[in-house]
Amino acid sequence: MSKIEKRISGGRGIGEGKDYDPWLYIQDVPSSGVATRSNGWKTGRIHHLMSKLEHSFFYIFEWSDRITDIREQFPLLPVEETVEIAESLGIKHPVDDKTKDPIVLTTDFLINIKNDMYARTIKPCSKIDFRVAEKYEIERRYWKKRNVDWGILTDTDIPEALVSNIDWFYSEHENIDAETLSVFSLNGIEKLILRYLEEGESLAKACAKCDEKSGLEMGTSLALVKHFLATKKWIVDMGKKINPSQSIQILEVKTPIEDFLKEGGRT
Repeated sequence: MSKIEKRISGGRGIGEGKDYDPWLYIQDVPSSGVATRSNGWKTGRIHHLMSKLEHSFFYIFEWSDRITDIREQFPLLPVEETVEIAESLGIKHPVDDKTKDPIVLTTDFLINIKNDMYARTIKPCSKIDFRVAEKYEIERRYWKKRNVDWGILTDTDIPEALVSNIDWFYSEHENIDAETLSVFSLNGIEKLILRYLEEGESLAKACAKCDEKSGLEMGTSLALVKHFLATKKWIVDMGKKINPSQSIQILEVKTPIEDFLKEGGRT
């Protein structure tokens, strides 16, 4: 059985949401960039991201309320179709260095916005040369046949402050204290942090004072702030980089009244 057949039989490149399995894992591809495995907010599964740039766009896709699914390293199957496209263009199709057999091309991201799909390839501007452009033309034509919008995203498209902020609080989307504390306790901590911020304290100082005042382990309140931001309970201007050593302007605080009702008075 060939490598392609093994991956297909193993379910690679198939499924949606939490059931999707990318065609390539980070261990499958030598990478000169920073390859990472990230747990997805939307999908609840591990995403395999081959570079820092892919990771940055992954953050942006996670943050968007419009995007409902993110599938990375999506295979352009069957391979015979991309070979045929390459031949029609007079372009050499990428092959396996050892076997010289055609390899399966992949699109970095296939994202869903409601019922529509968008295919996006990620590449630094400095890395797009004539050969890369040839391979992208194969990819473009593949998706055109399927009436799927395809495009290239580069490092010039990155909103740096937004990505930096998401990176800062991403890991606290799921926070153990937010899950185990009662709504009333959580609300009290939140109000205390907000009070210190209103008094002009920096974010870090406000959280440290809250920990001390509430008898919490140091760092608890700051982790909760990250959770509030990640879950969009606190709305801030994401176009401005968050600096914990400075104060932060909260544009809106969402208070889910239904959560208080669900608690039934638990303290």
